[in-house]
Amino acid sequence: MSSFVQVIEWKTSRIDEVRKLNEEWRDRFPTMGPTRVLLCSDREDSVKFLTIVEFASYDEAMNNSADPATSEFADRMSALCDGPPVFHNLDVLDEENR
Repeated sequence: MSSFVQVIEWKTSRIDEVRKLNEEWRDRFPTMGPTRVLLCSDREDSVKFLTIVEFASYDEAMNNSADPATSEFADRMSALCDGPPVFHNLDVLDEENR
């Protein structure tokens, strides 16, 4: 099985609160979720952000998505966002590390 990446585009004027929620979530569920998470800010739009999450497989991502704790996180995250997120679901075809 190949790895799976999800890119989530979202906007918020409350980034400090989002970062606090992320930290709280990692403390509550240290082994749950993706194998890697990147939080990125858009240089041209100060309220636009992307979260890039990597899973070992699509199946692991779907299991995580079905977990009630993930739904709780998504609800709390949505309350901090300025509109709905946009999801991009990607199968990793090749990976290069330098």
